Amino acid sequence: MSGDAAWRAEAAGDALRRGRIVGVGTLAILSAELADAATLAALEAATRAGLVITARRGAVLNLTNQLAAAVDDPEPVWVDRPAWLDLPGSRAVADPVLDLATPFKGPFTTRALAGDRQSARAAIALAKHAALLPAVYAVPIAGAAPVVSADPAAVLALPAVAADVRISSRARLPLAPAEDTEVVAFRPGDGGPEHLALVIGDPSRAGPVLVRLHSACLTGDVLGSLKCDCGPQLHAALAAIAANPGGGILLYLQQEGRGIGLLNKLRAYALQDQGFDTVDANTRLGFEPDERDFTLAATMLQLLGVSEVRLLTNNPLKVAGLAAHGLIVSRVEHSMPPNPHNIAYLGTKRDRQGHLL
Repeated sequence: MSGDAAWRAEAAGDALRRGRIVGVGTLAILSAELADAATLAALEAATRAGLVITARRGAVLNLTNQLAAAVDDPEPVWVDRPAWLDLPGSRAVADPVLDLATPFKGPFTTRALAGDRQSARAAIALAKHAALLPAVYAVPIAGAAPVVSADPAAVLALPAVAADVRISSRARLPLAPAEDTEVVAFRPGDGGPEHLALVIGDPSRAGPVLVRLHSACLTGDVLGSLKCDCGPQLHAALAAIAANPGGGILLYLQQEGRGIGLLNKLRAYALQDQGFDTVDANTRLGFEPDERDFTLAATMLQLLGVSEVRLLTNNPLKVAGLAAHGLIVSRVEHSMPPNPHNIAYLGTKRDRQGHLL
């Protein structure tokens, strides 16, 4: 992939996040979350826009069993928008938090994506990359006026670009549980948020290094939320690494909400308040239960000279994710006691996501 193609894909994600019209292959698209009357009218200057959603969201709306969408891999789904499906109605299709307020949706029709399939897949990937709801308005690009256009292949390659990190800075950072700590900052190739490694003590790279992969959780790590176990896991991991004679490394990864972003995580919380568990909340939003790519963590560890780890985790996906990139991984149990607010959440992670709790 050329540097220009990668730049255009990154610029398209930035523009989509700003509520602008962007081109992806054969389609011009607009975020369903951010669209307003003016931007949607601009997109529809030549033709009525369809709404592109994920198969996960389509299944919630009972759309993926329609003939036009019934292919081997039904993601994504194009929903035609008749005159009655206006901006508020379309937003309710895209955002499941509004399901209770607008329970009787449809009837809807879908159309086969045909030659737009790769562009539609890239459009959904771009929305996810921008931490937006995975739903976009779309029209044929001919006659549209996108502010930037990107090749679908370059958009679909963005996760790999995001994992292409380099060490940007290092500094001493004494912590309450670990005064002998160095922070190492990593800058990703896509211009996205920076990630940190906390190197505690002087861990030898000659043998396995005690490691924790910690995805950022503003609500748990900073605000002390009781809905998850992230804050206790973070502090327990720092204490365990500090107590380990060889020290170790904690990676602090900007992968909020298992990779869906802070605002979408808060939407998932709203769905949990309606009675859905953490897995169903994600899939109703149109996401996978876990959207994280552990290529990033593997790259960071390799840049720190680590090839073998003792991983503090109960998540088999983390073990497999590092092992898939050539690291030797053994697991160290790392579970926290439940509280009345997160006991169901932890049960879901055990029963539906295979966490070893």
